[in-house]
Amino acid sequence: MESVRAIAAHAVSERPPIQLAVGDEVLVGERDTEWPSFVFVTVEGGAGWVPSRHLSADAGPATVVMAYDTTELATEVGDVLDVVTRDDPSEWLWCRAPDGREGWVPSQTLIAQARSL
Repeated sequence: MESVRAIAAHAVSERPPIQLAVGDEVLVGERDTEWPSFVFVTVEGGAGWVPSRHLSADAGPATVVMAYDTTELATEVGDVLDVVTRDDPSEWLWCRAPDGREGWVPSQTLIAQARSL
């Protein structure tokens, strides 16, 4: 498994994460200016940022076409994480911390970590 090290801290939004399943109906709002592949969606029970390619439309009502979990993982400089999933188009990685916590971390805050033998 690939390991990475945080070279910048990543703070997590206080908004509770949402988990979207294929077929869920959402309302698509604004596009993120910092992460243009993401749009803000509202669903019964919550809201969050989702890559637009996971949705059937870029605006208005849409259907989820690829499941997505908005959980983010807070990091501090020097944290070493295991990469579970790479989402290169969105520039985020789903990572696992040594204590078992998992979530998305922006790739720009991470660097490859050499494994010691």
